[in-house]
Amino acid sequence: MVSRGLPRLVLRRLLYSAAALWLVSTLVFVFLHVSPVPVERVIGGPRATAETLAQIRANLGLDRPVLVQYWRFVERLLRGDLGDSYISGTPVSALIAERLPTTLWLVLGAGVLWFAGGVGLGVLSAWRARTLWDRAATAFVLAGLSTPPFVLALALLYVFATGLHLFEAGPPMQEHFLRRMILPWAALAFLMLASYTRLTRGAMLDVLGEDYVRTARAKGLPERRVVLRHGLRPALAPVVTQAGVDLGALVGSTIVIEKVFGLQGVGQLVHQSIATGDTPVIIGVTLTVTLFVITANLLVDVGYSVLDPRVRHG
Repeated sequence: MVSRGLPRLVLRRLLYSAAALWLVSTLVFVFLHVSPVPVERVIGGPRATAETLAQIRANLGLDRPVLVQYWRFVERLLRGDLGDSYISGTPVSALIAERLPTTLWLVLGAGVLWFAGGVGLGVLSAWRARTLWDRAATAFVLAGLSTPPFVLALALLYVFATGLHLFEAGPPMQEHFLRRMILPWAALAFLMLASYTRLTRGAMLDVLGEDYVRTARAKGLPERRVVLRHGLRPALAPVVTQAGVDLGALVGSTIVIEKVFGLQGVGQLVHQSIATGDTPVIIGVTLTVTLFVITANLLVDVGYSVLDPRVRHG
């Protein structure tokens, strides 16, 4: 039975989430509207006359006071309207909706690989601490943390797609989607795998040193059962927390992987919008990523409150 404290916790977290979303949207609006590169100059080009620039500013509503622009911006957000692209005139929500599925496939597919692989390697490394296996896992972690994303992505693309022709490169087509996504999944998963291996190993070593684990061993329980049943479950708490945050944050942080493998996702959309000074698209993507991060944190908090009642009163 769910405690009465759970609805209050959810309501409190929702209020915090709404405040965080408003703060991020306000900061992004301010930063982008004090940009040293005028949007009308980007749209009009270097040869645009003063009259043309003034007309562009009037069409975009940029000739109005900042407070008026901000009020219109907030009013549109409350209606769920992210505005239109300065460059193409397409609604920002339509642009994000078109690119978001590709990025979600990339993040979720890689998330399954890095979470399962990181937890498995971390558990084995802690179980066989200070052995050859543990040293090999430590070397793997150092290599993973030290490898720049673009180097790994280009290496995988060259070896498996160009050299061995095992996988296809380029934008994923519908009939070959899974095959074309294997290399992007592997590249993104390897970059995160090292961090999760290190995090799981540290959490497992802390848990395996607890009194109740030593008691379980003293009772003669098999070591495999002690590690997997008494050690793994409590050690997964920080790993799950980090996974929730990473899955949300990576929605807007996959620019390098998408660029190398030609994926038309949110990362590419951000890159193109920054290059052209398309402020509404930049704000829209930022708010979308913020919403994913906030939602992930909210789900983690609520999940903890269900599993551990002490969280509701902390």
